[in-house]
Amino acid sequence: MTSVDSATSHDASACRARGHARAHHLVAADEHSLADAELLLATLPLCASGRVFIEVPDQSWVGRIAAPARMTVTWLDRSARRGAPGTGELCRPGTALTRSVVAYADEMLCDDESHGTHITLLGGYVATADIVEHLTGSLGFARDEITVRDGMRAYL
Repeated sequence: MTSVDSATSHDASACRARGHARAHHLVAADEHSLADAELLLATLPLCASGRVFIEVPDQSWVGRIAAPARMTVTWLDRSARRGAPGTGELCRPGTALTRSVVAYADEMLCDDESHGTHITLLGGYVATADIVEHLTGSLGFARDEITVRDGMRAYL
């Protein structure tokens, strides 16, 4: 996993300074990458803002995860979601994460200023590949603007 600017470039007084540019982040993870997500969030400056989406198999996985105060963490419980509309299928791994991240990106990362957003995808291959395809194809992000888990890099 590639490290994002950590607290070494920020401190509490820098974050409170007038005109300080806050880093905006989009983080996507699943049950297999919870530890990576927690590590990433622990390295972000206190002034970081953005969204964290974490897809898990069921409610028993939902817990408390430390994140900077200006970041919203959304847990996506697969057992409470459905798959393809009209099929009655259960939500497959990666589906809820892909839908949520793509919807968020379409609404919040749709202008030129959003290309400064730090995007980190820690989920499995299916979700990560679909999200990267959407961000690069539909929203015009360059592939090097998106950080993926090291094991996924060879496939994307």
